[in-house]
This record gives sequence, C-alpha cells and structure tokens, in this order.
Amino acid sequence: MAFHSVREKHAKALQFIEEVTRDADSVQQKVLAEILTQNAETEYLKRFQLDGATDRDTFKCKVPVVTYEDLRSDIQRIANGDRSPIFSSRPISDSGTSAGERKLMPTIHEEMNRRHLLFSLLMPLMNQYVPDLDKGKALYFLFIKAETKTPGGLVARPVSTSYYTSDQFLNKLFDPYSVYTSPKQAILCTDSFQSMYSQMLCGLIMRHQVLRVGAIFASGLLRAIRFLQHNYQQLAHDISTGTLNPEITDPSIKQCMAEILKPDPELADFITQQCSEQNSERIITRIWPNTKYIDVIVTGAMAQYIPTLDYYTGGLPLVCTMYASSECFFGPNLKPICSPSDVSYTILPNMGYFEFLPLDDVDNTVSTDLVDLAHVEVGKCYELVVTTYAGLCRYRVGDILRVTGFHNSAPQFGFVKRKNVVLSIDMEKTDEEDLQKAIENASIILKEFNASVVDYTSFADVSSLPGHYVIYWELLVKEPSNRRPTSEALNRCCLAMEESLNAMYRQARVADKSIGALEIRVVKNGTFEELMDYAISRGASINQYKVPRCVSSTPIMELLDSRVVSVHFSPAAPHWAVERRRVE
Repeated sequence: MAFHSVREKHAKALQFIEEVTRDADSVQQKVLAEILTQNAETEYLKRFQLDGATDRDTFKCKVPVVTYEDLRSDIQRIANGDRSPIFSSRPISDSGTSAGERKLMPTIHEEMNRRHLLFSLLMPLMNQYVPDLDKGKALYFLFIKAETKTPGGLVARPVSTSYYTSDQFLNKLFDPYSVYTSPKQAILCTDSFQSMYSQMLCGLIMRHQVLRVGAIFASGLLRAIRFLQHNYQQLAHDISTGTLNPEITDPSIKQCMAEILKPDPELADFITQQCSEQNSERIITRIWPNTKYIDVIVTGAMAQYIPTLDYYTGGLPLVCTMYASSECFFGPNLKPICSPSDVSYTILPNMGYFEFLPLDDVDNTVSTDLVDLAHVEVGKCYELVVTTYAGLCRYRVGDILRVTGFHNSAPQFGFVKRKNVVLSIDMEKTDEEDLQKAIENASIILKEFNASVVDYTSFADVSSLPGHYVIYWELLVKEPSNRRPTSEALNRCCLAMEESLNAMYRQARVADKSIGALEIRVVKNGTFEELMDYAISRGASINQYKVPRCVSSTPIMELLDSRVVSVHFSPAAPHWAVERRRVE
C-alpha cells in the first residue's frame, strides 16, 4: 500500500470519528430505527406489540430491560437448532461467549463488519501519538480457542476467535501499520503450546523489528513472558541450529517456520544470557529494545498486573486501545498514550443503541429510568445496557462505567468493573454467588470431621505467575474432642472448590494453564471478628458491616496472613473438556 494512500486512509478514519460523534443523539435514533425495522418481524419484538414502531419512546415504553436469565430459554432454542427469527431477521452465524463465562451470545455475520470498522480506527489514532509504527512489526500474542458446536450445529467460540478466523482478519489488504511477527498459521493453531512456542520463536528471531508488544489482556502477555522464561533453552537451541522443536507437529506451522528459521548462534547466545539471569527487570525491553509501547488491557481486573508489567518493561506506556465485549463492540481510546488510571473509551454511536442505568457509589441502582447515550452526566457511574443489530434488546451487559467527559457529543467512559465479580486472574470471572456455591460444595468434605466454615474471604494472588485464587477459611470444629480436618481433606476441599467454579476458570486451569492451583489458608478462630474490629476502627458502621468476600487492602491481608495456621493447595487439576455446548 503506497504511503500516500495509507495517509489518506488514516485521515478518513479520523474524519469518520469526528463526523459520527458530532451529533451522537441523532445517530443513536437512526441506529435504533434501523435495528427495529430490520428485526420488526422477529418473535421477540412481536411479543411486545411494537407494531412496526421505530421511535425511542415506544421502544422504551414497551420493551423491558433484561438480563441473560430472561433470555436463556430463547437462546437455548437457537442453540438447539431453531432457525426461526427469534431475535434477529438475519441468520445466526455463530455464538460468542459473554463476560468470561459460558454464556452463549447469538451473533450475525454483519457484526463482523462493525468489529472490523473499530479495529480499522486504532492505528490511525495511535499514529498521532507514536510515529513511524509502519517501520517495523508488532509482536502480538494472539490465540484462538477450539470451536465447539451447540446441539443444533451452531459454532460456539469466543469473540476473539471469531475475529481471528474471519475473512476480515485473514484476508485484509497489506497495511504497513499492521504487520505482525506471528504467522497466521501459528495464530490459528488451537494447540496452545505450539501456538505460543512458534509465536515466541518468531518474535525472538525478529526482535530488532519489533516496535510494539502486546496481547488482548495483561494476563496474556505475562503468560507469554513466563513461557519464555520456562522454555528459553529450547527456543535458543532452535535459533542456534536452525531446526524446529520436535514438539511442534502442526504441518502448517512447520512449513512456515522452515522459511523463517535460520541458524543464528549469536542470537541464541543472547537469548540464553538474558533469560538465564535471575533478574527479570526490563526483560521485555532488553530482548525487544525498540519497543515503543505495550498494547494490553489493564483496566478493571487487569489493573492488578500493572506493577509486574512496569517491572518487565521499565515503565513503557501501557496502551488500552478499545472497549469491546461479546455482545457489542463499543469504541476506541482517543488518547491511547495515557496513564492506565486515566483510560477513557469513546462510545461510537453507530455501533449499537446504548442506554445507561444510573448507579450510586458504583453498586447501587438509584433510578430505574435509563439514560440515553448523549444525556449521561460527567462523574456519574452507570451500568451499560445495549440493543444490537443481532437482536439483543435492552440487555444489561454487566459492565460498570464512569463518565469522564465528552468528545464532541459522544460521552467517554472509564471502565470501573464487572458487576458482582469478586475474583479474576485471566479472562474468567468469578462472582460472589460462584464463590459461595464452591465453598458450600467443598464444605461437604468437612462433615466427616463434624466441622464447618465459619467465614471466608478471598483474593487473586498475582505476585507469581500464573496467578491463583487464595481463600481464607475460619473453621468451626463442633466437638472439641474431634480431630481437626486433615491436611489431605483440606487439599481435597481446594479441588472441590475448583470443580465447582465455572467452565472458563476450569479451562484456564487445565487447557491454558493461565491460572495456578487454588489455595486455602486456614486462619485462627476469631480472625474474622478481628477483621470486623479493624473495619469499625476505620469508620465502618457496626450495624451495616458485612465481611468482604474479596480483599485487596494491604493492612487487611497482613492481618489475615498473620493468623494463618495451615496452607493447602488443590492436589490436581479440575475436570474440563471441549464438549457440545448447552446454555449453562
């Protein structure tokens, strides 16, 4: 692609952002009318007797705000093979997974074009802040998950897998700003070891060409660095000899690597020297010295990884480029070179129809009257509600956002958190209900000792890689003469908890190995009373105090750890297997 045409393409992308945000409310009304017209004959909209109305007032009056549970039975029908127009007049092409949980989200083919549109805006924006990104390559660790099928034959896969296997990604025109070190054959390999190994090998071979390093989430990039630390000797051997690790058996990867891999003993010695050092500080910039920034999501639960990334990079900019979910893609970060705490996303009004449920103090709903996109207020928190071209209507996504400002008339939001999520290490999300259920199931093992869990709390320990869940238990042994639960029994409690957690957690533990074994720390009796005393001493109301089910405050964790009497880990990995997907 000629330089002038790339420059023209970037200019048009920036102009598009200005135009679409100039009058966000009118764009929103047009989008809603298009969605309602397109899906007027669907079963779902007919239930609410819209009678062809496409105006906002009628829509809000007649169509209810819903959660996944409200749609579960209809989604199950689609998954089971019902091809009637339930949500969308367009054929359902596949189903994504939502919120890191095993929830199926029906998708239509046209959604891929909207996703591609948002991706196409990222480099024009980035090029305004970081020059000469067309002079090298991007080392992005990109992966797909093995696709499964619903009982009715629909493909079920994460939204990232849908994009990386799409024509828009695989057959896009050459763009000097979007050249990756990773071959497509490596990205498309569902074997996580072979995919990671070949992507890392290519990144090392092309280390001087790398201008940016990234993954979707911060946890994914740290997983890649840990992989390098564990496998550098074999990687260096391959580079030194020009031969490929025999564990790489995928034919397409072997073929493409044969063209890339040449003997380079000097590079191999360098890799060995850098990775064998005990000190991992600035390992990313030592190996890839021309890196200008790190492209990963570090908002929400991923913020816990910022100190580790800073350590590995020497403080390179951490760039969050866009905000998206399985339900809908939303918009870009217009000022990508900013502190992670200042990241704001501009929701583009053409991507879907957006409403906002006002919240007080992040968690409590203060009004059931939803606010339109253009009418949110700076500084306030909202839960996001979407209506999409694929047929979701007034669907609560579960993301909590805070309005930080406006670009033209389109609001900008900082991501606060996922609603109700208490623990997250990778892409999985564990809420308080999941945690409670897991502890109840594990507590069954304690019955043989006539013991039970008095109270509990938790935290996501990312001080080492991979991170893992830590659960603090205070136990009650009902008969003092009884023997206390054995270490073997408490280890089994760890595994029982893991077996009870959702499929995304178990996949991350078993297949991705991006989460370590769950840990239970048993604390002395009276610990949780001391925890309450501490909270009250800091101003909490004794009448309203509730034990936090997840903790992060250093003084609280120091208090808990000072009272630990025994530590236990899951002795095995929980069950997980790729299988035909039903709605869970």
